Amino acid sequence: MHDLTHFDTQGNAIMVDVSCKEKTKRQAAATGRIRMCSESYQAVLQGSSQKGDVLGVARVAGIMAVKQTGSLIPLCHTLTIEQASVDFNFDDQECAVIVYCTVKTTGATGVEMEALTGVSIALLTIYDMCKSIDKNMELGEIHLTEKTGGKSGAYARRV
Repeated sequence: MHDLTHFDTQGNAIMVDVSCKEKTKRQAAATGRIRMCSESYQAVLQGSSQKGDVLGVARVAGIMAVKQTGSLIPLCHTLTIEQASVDFNFDDQECAVIVYCTVKTTGATGVEMEALTGVSIALLTIYDMCKSIDKNMELGEIHLTEKTGGKSGAYARRV
């Protein structure tokens, strides 16, 4: 088992010192989904929600969240984000929108938290924009799918 890096020897929470780490190209991707009733799902697909372009707003919200991760999660470093994207796929059988977020930087620490934050906020934005139709929506299955760069190397989620 690995030691938890966000605690000192006395058990106090700390921000990890990355000042001596090599700067490398880093990328992370995450995904999650939101299930909803067919009425909400159709409104999202057709762009007919009363609040407008649900997916366009969710995309921008996810990208904005990526850039704010260091402000939202107490021990995350504030990073220079070189690229962030939020994309969508659709599961017609489950009336689900699947959100994908990919983040890139060159730095001394990874962007896994940024990708996960982008997915989470995009999902929450979809919920916010559709809750007048369906308060029973379910967000879930948020997880890191892959990451590259850094000392620990590449990771790809095993299914």
